[in-house]
Amino acid sequence: MRFLLSLCSTFVFILCTTQLFNQSPYPVRGLSVAAPLPEGMDEFVTFIDQDLTEAGVNVLILRVDWRYQYQYHPELIGENFLSKTEVKKMVRICQANDIRLILQINLLGHQSWHSNLGKLLEVYPEFDETPDIQLPEEYKWPNEDGLYCKSYCPLHPEVHKVVFDLVDEIVEVFEADGFHAGLDEVFYLAHEDCPRCKGRDPAVLFAGEVNRIYNHLHQMDVELWMWGDRLIDGRITGIGMWEGSYNNTWRAIDMIDKDVVICDWHYERADPTAAIFAAKGFRVATCPWRTPDVALRQEIMMRTFIEESTPAMKDRYLGMIQTVWTSAERFMKEYRHPEVIEVKNTSGNCFRELSEVWKK
Repeated sequence: MRFLLSLCSTFVFILCTTQLFNQSPYPVRGLSVAAPLPEGMDEFVTFIDQDLTEAGVNVLILRVDWRYQYQYHPELIGENFLSKTEVKKMVRICQANDIRLILQINLLGHQSWHSNLGKLLEVYPEFDETPDIQLPEEYKWPNEDGLYCKSYCPLHPEVHKVVFDLVDEIVEVFEADGFHAGLDEVFYLAHEDCPRCKGRDPAVLFAGEVNRIYNHLHQMDVELWMWGDRLIDGRITGIGMWEGSYNNTWRAIDMIDKDVVICDWHYERADPTAAIFAAKGFRVATCPWRTPDVALRQEIMMRTFIEESTPAMKDRYLGMIQTVWTSAERFMKEYRHPEVIEVKNTSGNCFRELSEVWKK
């Protein structure tokens, strides 16, 4: 009899543990990926309809940047742009599958990449925070200029008129109620080369830009999402200059509106910094990249935060968002055909293992 009771108890424990692991207790099961190429749109729409839906995704953050056929500022249309007709294909398939579509344009930082200037500063060089720092023919890190990516100057009197025109247009065409502004890895801010920003407090500048974007979106009932790295003290946490701030922007965490949604990315370790944001009053999602083991530890940690939190804190832990930093086409190949990809640590493999947790 005792053996049967013990066996039943063990079975119940295994069943409950399996159900706990396989059922997602949080509201956001997301994917962040670049917009597909125009010629790959039909494949991507099918991927949303079949693969993402089956995986349990309910939030899709789509990085568009300059790759849309803007009507307000056609001078800012980049290469491989999407038409309104192509965009509506994604909008309709997401609506049909109850997937929330959130658009991203990198604001403030990431206005260049290595030796290539982004479209905004290419067309409007007067917006450059560091106009005297030239992009090298061959980019290397580290470098004497501390150049990673250029920023636009948040105090330039004309910059927001231009970028908000783009934001308004893209939010409308995608019929979105959420917008991701990037705002990550901003190394150039309050720079000595900038006549407007020089000598100012980087935290105040950063918070001012976040709040300005938030207030603009709030007028349209659109939610602001952003990466969280500039709000983490890189020195105190030991996280470093990429996943945390070394130029004092981290103090802005106490200056920005608490309705901003934070995407807390960590790629090499399961750093528990989501608790910092939740304790400050923000809603937060944890974001892995390409290492499945790290992603699964982060997922367990997210569930633990929720399970062990007070009622006041519990709802601030939103869930998980898989990030992808290759093309959409490459990601789909990694996810659908892992046998042809020689390396284990890919976004496709990471997402596959993470999504297994989400499936009921």
